[in-house]
Amino acid sequence: MTEATSCPPLPDHLSIDPRSPHHVAAAFEHDIGIRFNGKDRLDVEEYCISEGWIKVPAGKTLDRKGKPLLIKLKGTVEAYYK
Repeated sequence: MTEATSCPPLPDHLSIDPRSPHHVAAAFEHDIGIRFNGKDRLDVEEYCISEGWIKVPAGKTLDRKGKPLLIKLKGTVEAYYK
């Protein structure tokens, strides 16, 4: 866990979509883990720690642009570097 000191601090709101205003490319140079309600989640597309929500794909459903349809889940969110 000594690598975490050399990593940039994780933002409060982060998205993996490069077109999003909440996308921070420097954060994705390292592996990021999301713990939601005490369990590690591997399918998180976007999160906000202060508001307490994550967005995850809703199964295999796609929107009209061919991207996964996202649902918002509310709870306790913790972000960390792996």
